[in-house]
Amino acid sequence: MVQAMIARGVDTEPEIGEVVLPEPGAEDVRVSVRAAGVCHSDLSMIDGVLSPSFPLVLGHEASGVVAEVGDEVTRVAVGDHVVLNWTPPCRACWFCQQQEPWLCTATEGITSVPRGALPDGTPSHVTLGVGALAEEVVVGENAVIPIPAELPLAESALVGCAVVTGVGAVRNNARVRPGESVVVIGIGGVGLSAIAGARLCGAGPIIAVDVSEAKRDLAMAAGATEFLVAEQGTAKAVRGLTEGRGADVALECVGRSQAIRTAWQCSRRGARIVVLGVGSKDDHVSFSGLELYHFARSISASVYGSADPDTDVPKLATAVRDGELDLNTLVTHRIGLADVPAAFERMRQGEGGRSLVLFG
Repeated sequence: MVQAMIARGVDTEPEIGEVVLPEPGAEDVRVSVRAAGVCHSDLSMIDGVLSPSFPLVLGHEASGVVAEVGDEVTRVAVGDHVVLNWTPPCRACWFCQQQEPWLCTATEGITSVPRGALPDGTPSHVTLGVGALAEEVVVGENAVIPIPAELPLAESALVGCAVVTGVGAVRNNARVRPGESVVVIGIGGVGLSAIAGARLCGAGPIIAVDVSEAKRDLAMAAGATEFLVAEQGTAKAVRGLTEGRGADVALECVGRSQAIRTAWQCSRRGARIVVLGVGSKDDHVSFSGLELYHFARSISASVYGSADPDTDVPKLATAVRDGELDLNTLVTHRIGLADVPAAFERMRQGEGGRSLVLFG
């Protein structure tokens, strides 16, 4: 049995409990989790935004060390350092064949899968096929991505979700070019990663926008050149920093209609707007036909940074190794498993960056 952070239902306080993991099958890997990030998608599981099955082991953004492999596993060996991939592509469906593995039908719409059991025999489920807020996980070998042993193992957990999402949206969706102006709305873990991605691409200015002044230092450390507190005059302020036009690229990292409208209003004519935040099905955003035509802005959504983790995670690992990407700027709290509920509350209040749960 392993200790894990378990949610019993919607709007319930998650708590530490024990889970009996299945024995690894021929193509499975057992990973000793060393660190796991507390992601907003985990909060969405218990806030009713998403609809998983319960009882649910939370967590999906993690790094660890391979502890056991099945007889047919060839990707990793015992002792390898790995990042977990919560949306492993099948490589066989139509979307995978079109080089769009982030839209793979094998993982489409899946919020949880059954895996393991509680000590009394009740079947348990794991978030996004991972359940990473636990001492150990058992996953298919296509859900582990090897990383160099010299990388900081704990911080590398963030590469599996926040970083590949934020940097991926900058590179793959917005395709930011050197010298372009970028505005990032919402400075949590993904927003900080988007800022870091914009800096990697040579963007400038990079304007961070958040409702909290307390996010200023975090944003600047990640690579922002300007910081604005979100208010009625935000769009005007952004235009003032971009020669009166508005930003070339806007990245919305909140998942709320108001933030999407802010991204729209902060952008120039012809701008690229990318929505990274996972919103509620009841929170609608609207645009008039005239403004869509007149401003000629494009809006797209970025699922997992429109990335292929098997190729993008190693590239990000190289950027970390070479000192181009500092993962420490994304982490504001290093905590234990028991502190996860407090991390969720900080997230609800819009406080801090990533909380990183450390094991062992």
